[in-house]
Formats: sequence, structure tokens, C-alpha cells
Amino acid sequence: MTLLALGINHKTAPVSLRERVAFLPESLDQVLTSLLQQPLVQGGVVLSTCNRTELYISVEQQEHIHEHLVAWLCEYHHLRLEDVQQSLYWHHDNNAVSHLMRVASGLDSFVLGEPQILGQMKRAFAESQRGQSLSGELDRLFQIYFSVAKRVRTETEIGANAVFVAFAACTLARQIFESLADMNVLLLLVGAGETIELVARHLRKHKVRHMIFANRTSKRAQRLLGEVGAEVITLLEIDQCLSDADIIISSTASPLPIISKGMVERALKAYRYQPMLLVDIAVPRDIEQEVGKLANAYFSSMDDLHAIIHNNLAQRKASSAQAEVIIEQESTNFMAWLRSLGAVEIIHNYRSQAEQIHAVIEAKVLATIAQGANVEQIIHELAYRLTNRFYPCSNQIPPAGCQRWRCGAVAIIMQQSPAGLALVFLINRV
Repeated sequence: MTLLALGINHKTAPVSLRERVAFLPESLDQVLTSLLQQPLVQGGVVLSTCNRTELYISVEQQEHIHEHLVAWLCEYHHLRLEDVQQSLYWHHDNNAVSHLMRVASGLDSFVLGEPQILGQMKRAFAESQRGQSLSGELDRLFQIYFSVAKRVRTETEIGANAVFVAFAACTLARQIFESLADMNVLLLLVGAGETIELVARHLRKHKVRHMIFANRTSKRAQRLLGEVGAEVITLLEIDQCLSDADIIISSTASPLPIISKGMVERALKAYRYQPMLLVDIAVPRDIEQEVGKLANAYFSSMDDLHAIIHNNLAQRKASSAQAEVIIEQESTNFMAWLRSLGAVEIIHNYRSQAEQIHAVIEAKVLATIAQGANVEQIIHELAYRLTNRFYPCSNQIPPAGCQRWRCGAVAIIMQQSPAGLALVFLINRV
């Protein structure tokens, strides 16, 4: 049995090609069925995300299996081989195991250490389980991947530091306020609002008590209400609400500042000069830079966040070396287990053959003894033949006085009984 990983990702191909190779979630049943119909394919898992499409497969050893599977992939997506062959990569056995462990741990992601890929792999694995598309080796392998990813997260700092703008903004908030559970958070949402949405979801995980979305019109902010629960206001109402907010995170498409120094001064006075965090992640900036000079106003801009991200990314890269050590250990252990399966099969086959020989020899011994032949001579002759069956290259005849010797997995014992000599075969169980 051979493990293979075939794929394309953000490092090897542009998005224009990745989207042509991607599999739609609703088509995975069909994809797995088609994949398992390929010659000698025993099991498969298909992972398809915005940054990668990979096939994890267990197959019987076969020449040209790589070319065969690439041809299947191209045929499925109606692609020409020359369109994709320079962007595809191929991993075999130990390299495939290591690659999958790196993917599950976020070491091969677009953003080093990002955790989303593990959830995506779990969904791909569950899809194969539902479709009964897993071999025993792949099933065990994916269970180990999830365990390895957990070890990497637990034993290293690969995911401890924020490397996204939204998460970095939330990191600043947690540094200033000991607990976010009692905070009022004012989010200003204008334009696409993707970053603000990520901030809102992240803060909700930290049990922020209350959120207020400010937008040019309330309609766009309404769609977030069901997800995070919030109050919606217009931009004209910001001045009235500033004094109620502990944290203000702003990301709009406004060409001019929305929050002025004077607005913050009034809010701080009404708030009795309690600490206020203002994070401006807009370009152009939403908050006047002079706000940072006010006492008890903690102001951060995109430049500050980028400095945090750069530092945190460096720490993640340092932690990735520790993660690589864990992956090397675990992949070595798995491959040792995988090789042991072959040894077990060989031993079982050997035992089966020994049992067949046992039956034949025993029948001959009993038949010959029943005919009144020289029992001791027959036993020595048959034991010698048995020895040669297990050790064909051995010409040494066991000594006549030997009471016990071993032939591979078979122990031969000569015993004296009232009826004469008897030959007993003990075949060791695996």
C-alpha cells in the first residue's frame, strides 16, 4: 500500500488556475466516487479551499500512477495537461505524510499558522467517512494529523500571535482591558466592511457585552445583527454614542476623518476620563491623529498594527521550527506503523503456510505409524524435510538425539509416550 498526495496551491499557481481546479462542496460525493473508480485506488480524501486543492490517496503500488491520476484530474475539470502540469506537486509515502501534517498544522498556509485549514481538513475527512471512501490507513493517518495539529498548537507558539489586521486590533483591546466581557464596543462600518465583520466575530468570541455598528445607512449593518447581535446607528449619531464606548474600532471608506479630536475630548469628559481605546484600521484614516495626544485616549493606526503583525509573524516563524520537529517525529512513527502492516501480513501468510505443512506432515506421520513402520526413523526424516521447507538452503540434518529445535515460526518437539515417539508441531501465534 502506498500513500500519495497530489495537489496545487497558492505557492504553485495563481488564483485563475486554482479556481479551475477547485471542487465545489456539493460535488464532493461525485468526485470521491469517480476517484475510487480509478484502478488500484483504495481510499481517498479531497481537500478543496480557496488556496489549495489536494488529493490524499491510498493505492496499490503501480507504475505511472502519478500520470494516471493527473490525467483523471484534468479530464474531470476539462483541462489540458500543459495548463496544470507545471503547477502540480506530488508527494509519496513519508513525504506525503509529512506534507499532510504540515498542512493540518498551518505550516503550509498562505498565512503561517492560521487555524482555519484544520477545520477544512476535518470537513474533508468527514465527507470521505460519509461516503465510505477511506481506507484503514487513511483513516488512521487523518486521526494522527488532527492529533499532531493539536500538539503543534499546544506545544508551540505558532498560533499565539495575531497576524491579521482584525485580530491584531482585538489583541490591542485585550492588552488594555483585562476583560472584554463588560465592554461596550463601537464599530464603524462603511463600505465592504470585511475587516469590521472579522473584528465583530472575534470580539463576540470574547463575550463582549454590547456592540454598536455605525454606518452611513443602517441597512448595510443590519445583516450582521443576527450573527453578533448589535445596535445599529448612523454616522450622524456617533458623537452622541462615543461617551458610551470603551473601544472604538473604525474601518470606513470615508475620504475625510469621521472622528475628530474635539469629539473624543467631549466623550472623555462625559466618561469621566475613563480609558478609551481607538483603533483606526482605515486608509485614509477615520480618526484625527491628534486624538493620540489626549490623556486616557489610547490611539493606534494601521502602522501600529502592521508593526504588531510583523513582530508576531517573526515569532510564528521561530515557532515553526519547533513544529517541524514534532511533525518529523510523528511522520517517522506513522511510517514505522505502516511498514509494520506489511511485516504482519508476511508473518500471517507464513503462519498459514506452516499450518498447511503441519497438517500434511501430521497426516503422513499418523498413516505411517499405523502401518507399523519404524517410528523414530520416520520422525527424523520428516523433521528433516520440514526443516528444509522452512530453510531451503540448509543441508544440516538435525542430530538424532535432539529433543527440540526451531524451524522459523515452527517449534518441533520430540516426545516419548507409552505408545512410542510422537512429533508435536507448535506454531507460534503472531
